[in-house]
Amino acid sequence: IGYMAQQFALYGDLTVLENLHFFADVYGVRGAVRQERIEKLLEFARLTEFTSRRAGKLSGGMKKKLGLACALIHSPDILYLDEPTTGVDPVSRREFWDILTGLHLEQTTILVSTPYMDEAERCSRVGLMYRGRLIEQGTPDQIKALTPGELVEFRPESPDLQGVGLLRQTRRLLSGLPGVLEIQTYGDLMHVFVDDAARRRPEMETALASVHITMTGYRLTSPRMEEAFISLISRREDG
Repeated sequence: IGYMAQQFALYGDLTVLENLHFFADVYGVRGAVRQERIEKLLEFARLTEFTSRRAGKLSGGMKKKLGLACALIHSPDILYLDEPTTGVDPVSRREFWDILTGLHLEQTTILVSTPYMDEAERCSRVGLMYRGRLIEQGTPDQIKALTPGELVEFRPESPDLQGVGLLRQTRRLLSGLPGVLEIQTYGDLMHVFVDDAARRRPEMETALASVHITMTGYRLTSPRMEEAFISLISRREDG
């Protein structure tokens, strides 16, 4: 079993290479096997050029990758990762998940906790927790299928309103319409769950037109994991 903590848990005064040798000693990895694994992990974690740099001087993303390499030094069959990309920049986060994908293809079982729903979508199975309790589990597709009705996306536009005021007015008008099940906002986009998109679109357009709001870029789309999670929580809170 391998484990990587959420917080940096290596030795900051040791170099990248010294940390790997230390954990190899801890796990009893010696001789030619040790050297082979260290070289492979350095390349795998993209740290080959930084072997002499002290761990405490690494960037956040590089610290995470070194922590992962140390957790893999003994070639565990199961790997536990506690929010491994929290606080990491988007580029490093993507690189980290590319590494995890490679591990998965090598038949390593990975259990990861994450606050990022786009990361959860990369997993083969997901368990959603809320207030310390498991509220749903299944494949990403199974969980997203739990969202109600159909999902439409559009950008509200108005000559009279903009920004938060426009979004609030749009939400207020649509939330009272029949067949509107749930409304979520993403930036300047509205995501509206309805029971029947073809039937409800004219009703939505009419309601918004009464205050000179139009729906631009209207389209049917698939729910994201984040929307499924929010929907599950909302329904749980409502009863």
